[in-house]
Amino acid sequence: MWKDYSKSYIKNNRAAAITVMAAALAASLFLSLLCGIAFNFWIYDVEQIQLDEGDWQGRIVCEKKQISHLSLAELFANVEKAVINEELSGEDEIVLDVYFYHFKSVYDDMPLIAERLGVEKDAVSYNSLLLSRYFVHDPEDESPPMLLTVYLVILLMVAVSLILIIRNSFELSMNNRIRQFGIFSGIGATPAQIRICLLQEAMVLSILPVLTGSVCGIALSYGVILAVNHFAAGVPGRHEAVFQYHPLLFAAVIFLSFLTVLLSAWLPAKKLGRMTPLEAVRYAGGPLLKKKKHSRILSAIFGIKGELAGNALKAQRKALRISSLSLVLSYLGFSVMLCVATLSDISTRFTYFERYQDVWDIMITVKDTGLPESGVTQKLRKTAGVEDLLAYQKAEAVTFVPEASQSSELASLGGLGAVAGARATDGRFQVSVPVIILDDTGFLNFCTRSGITPSLDGAIVYNRIWDRVNSNFRYKEYVPFVKEDYHTTVLYKNDLEVKVPVLSYTDALPALREEYENYALVHFVPLTMWENKIRQVCESGSDSYIRILSDNHTDPDRLAGLEKEIVQTVSRKYKAESENRIQERISNENLIAGTKFILGAFCVLLAIIGIASVFSVTSGFLRQRKREFARYMSIGLTLREMRTIFCIEAFVIAGRPLLITLPLTVLTAQAAVTAACLEPAVFWREAPVAPVLVFAAAIVLFVTLAYYIGAKRLLRCNLNEILRNDALM
Repeated sequence: MWKDYSKSYIKNNRAAAITVMAAALAASLFLSLLCGIAFNFWIYDVEQIQLDEGDWQGRIVCEKKQISHLSLAELFANVEKAVINEELSGEDEIVLDVYFYHFKSVYDDMPLIAERLGVEKDAVSYNSLLLSRYFVHDPEDESPPMLLTVYLVILLMVAVSLILIIRNSFELSMNNRIRQFGIFSGIGATPAQIRICLLQEAMVLSILPVLTGSVCGIALSYGVILAVNHFAAGVPGRHEAVFQYHPLLFAAVIFLSFLTVLLSAWLPAKKLGRMTPLEAVRYAGGPLLKKKKHSRILSAIFGIKGELAGNALKAQRKALRISSLSLVLSYLGFSVMLCVATLSDISTRFTYFERYQDVWDIMITVKDTGLPESGVTQKLRKTAGVEDLLAYQKAEAVTFVPEASQSSELASLGGLGAVAGARATDGRFQVSVPVIILDDTGFLNFCTRSGITPSLDGAIVYNRIWDRVNSNFRYKEYVPFVKEDYHTTVLYKNDLEVKVPVLSYTDALPALREEYENYALVHFVPLTMWENKIRQVCESGSDSYIRILSDNHTDPDRLAGLEKEIVQTVSRKYKAESENRIQERISNENLIAGTKFILGAFCVLLAIIGIASVFSVTSGFLRQRKREFARYMSIGLTLREMRTIFCIEAFVIAGRPLLITLPLTVLTAQAAVTAACLEPAVFWREAPVAPVLVFAAAIVLFVTLAYYIGAKRLLRCNLNEILRNDALM
């Protein structure tokens, strides 16, 4: 009986069936898309960790004589293999990388292996970042990495949200049949039978949409990964993502989609099953509005038509709650995302690209070595297309600045204590000294350009400190750091000290792509002085750098060719990495565009859910609206006036989220601009007004379309017959 009834109802009520199928399709599509993207992001993250840190799970450092006990590690059933890390091992110590079959017991097995090898627990280390991606956390770590857990929480929240969203579609379909089921209940149907009937219908209607949505979600997630690869192409240190999918993931998506559909249908079915036969038969067919509720704003603007539209919206407020929330979140997410991306782009331009655009074209990082040999740098200087070249290395030292040595400008601001928050000890401040070691030719050229007598026996001191009192980090102002009547500075390291002759104090900097500390006394020294005098009191960096300016700053092809030639020259003797200013800017713009694309796509999906809910409501309330407008006709309203009521409702549904989010977006953007210490006019000149308006116009268009379709179906009916016709649908 129930099977025949369900087939008959689905056949004769295709609009309700389409609404349910569309809801199931949207739910499975969104879940499949999100699961596919999350799975590939997880795979990519694991691959990146393995490339950066290795694919080992545990590591043990032991003495070379203990290597004979390597078989002890392999005796553990859970140990897949134990490999000697040749790169990290030394003459006396062996580094052993241990791989496990099952990751869950790594933190329990490794101490036991260490005990069998006869080494201390301190010699054991873990690839904790990699293990955390498999939900394996160090039990002693109070704040373990929780990225994967966050992914699953987001997925769970999305699933719950979808249940609440598509529940409306089932509820609207079921509410149209309350009186029917009341009659069935009166002739002996139990609540359980009614619920089973409704759930069976939901399953039958959802099978094809769920399968279709899941497959489409896979295709969309594949497209997202392609888009990410496109926009992130050329980003240093990134490997290309390869789309991957697992059959178990597809099964999980199908299961989760059907579970979402069943729960969405079960909630209204349970409510319907609780109604008594008398309540069901007397059901009026739609939500009721208390008479004391008035739409004062709409009635003031549109008169009686605005009052009627407002009353209808209030009567449907529960059904429209999800659509309103979805549209608000999509508006807010899209506009805030674009504002933040625009602000980030402006900030990056100001602090990096525009600031250093005349400083460098190509940067070469020479790995694990000091400054390249002079023969290499001289050869690079003679390369066709090189306008200027400077090789340098960075080091760190400290000095002590007596309070009396502070400049008068700094003293007037309250001294180093007020500006930098430093404390004096025995009347002097400990100050960081970044040491920039320039190759001799580059240092002499810097002396000449700064009007200083060229010499390789001394340092040039950058005598500036940030005036934090009268400026912010975005628009910094500087004052002299120390008095310029001292001809030497003293650098310290533990008990060692070295006096460094000062050739000159300057407020000019060599053309380097470097950001210096705000409260440090930067020293520029030649390579000769570094090697002969001050190396012993400095902590030097492991890498050195070659900054190159090209004679053509705008041609990306010529710059790429010059970069390739320079890298080939340097790589003959050293391990080198390169950066290209034009390519880096293109990569940055692609990353921002990719971020906008991906986040914008999610905002669009959120808007689609809201719009789909509006379509569902306008279709599902058709029977109730027929009765409503039939009553309006009985008191003299024309078809044109009823169309006006529909237009007002569409205007409110689409416009209210915009009115809510507009001030929130402006306040959020202004707060971000203030926090970034950026002049508001700079941001608002580039504010993404046009894309936000296009997005809002698209939502208004589709909401209007939903109401147009609903109004067309409603108003073409014989409304005069509705008041007399109470037949079952």
